[in-house]
Amino acid sequence: MEQEQTSPAVQKRVQDSLDLQGLMSHLGARITHIGPGRVHIVLPARPEVTQQHGYIHAGATSAIADSAGGYAALTLFDEDSEVLTVEYKINLLAPAAGHHLEAIGTVLKPGRTLTVCQLEVYGVQADGAKVPVANGRQSLIRVDRPAE
Repeated sequence: MEQEQTSPAVQKRVQDSLDLQGLMSHLGARITHIGPGRVHIVLPARPEVTQQHGYIHAGATSAIADSAGGYAALTLFDEDSEVLTVEYKINLLAPAAGHHLEAIGTVLKPGRTLTVCQLEVYGVQADGAKVPVANGRQSLIRVDRPAE
């Protein structure tokens, strides 16, 4: 099943924004899909993102979920807008294990000021099998892009 893509301009704006995030770079996270109101971020499993039992740390899991939701909202905003997280809640459903994690942010309710997103994170095995490891909701605020 092919997923809908955003315009090249929106894809560039989202990717450029992710490239400015030190944390996402540090974690090794990358965007794999940018659609209208939907963004996927992948985090490879590596020792640097694990906790003491060898699972991917909940902080890394939460960080990619937060960014996926924020960028999903950004795909629906005009080019003079940015997005900031107001709050989010994550339920950790299973230990975060696998070849990589895939976070999916999906806009549930877009708004002029506040937007609500669903957050999903899956542990993806080497054979492509997906196990849900986290689920949550997020509220984001649209802000004006700072003058350069």
